[in-house]
Amino acid sequence: MRQAKKSRREMFEAIDLPNALPLPAKSYEYAEWYKARVQLNYHVEVERHYYSAPYHLLHERLDIRLTGAIVEAFHKGERVAAHARSYNKNGYTTLKEHMPPSHRYYAEWNPARFIQWAGKTGEATARLVETILATRPYPEQGYKACLGIINLTRDYEPMRVEAAAERALKFQTCSYRSMKAILSAGLDRQPDNGKQPGLPGLPPHQNIRGPEYYR
Repeated sequence: MRQAKKSRREMFEAIDLPNALPLPAKSYEYAEWYKARVQLNYHVEVERHYYSAPYHLLHERLDIRLTGAIVEAFHKGERVAAHARSYNKNGYTTLKEHMPPSHRYYAEWNPARFIQWAGKTGEATARLVETILATRPYPEQGYKACLGIINLTRDYEPMRVEAAAERALKFQTCSYRSMKAILSAGLDRQPDNGKQPGLPGLPPHQNIRGPEYYR
């Protein structure tokens, strides 16, 4: 600092200090960014949890900022939703202000129409869809599962989907995943013995001790 003929403190106070900005009010918080599209139930999926967004952004692609405590959604740079982060897999976090008003109740998407669509496959399929919608805090939260069940007829015969729905209702496994599993395993084609399917028994083997051994 001999050429400046000033100490480092004097240089700092003369040049740096007048131009320094105040420190942030909050400490740095790590965040991850994602892209997510608003689904037909006006929710976005983030880390296998569903968070609501304003219904008028249906099908829009949002920027999602995810931290350990909060989930924020941005549309064209503007924050449109903020939620406390939930670690409940496949759960829903819904704000009432994001729901469509009653006089525009989701236009063509409503519970009655889903039940009507399912009824084209069969009575059991319609009852299954009705059960799923009735068990959700908001019917819109069941739209995705119901649409998946209705679309199963694209890959399976309607008679098989109807039989799978009857089985799902009987054993109270009312979900799209259960229906898909029943059809994939061909359980809809098996005779109904009144027992809920479980794990298959162990095959006979000389090294497996039977119940007589322990008597």
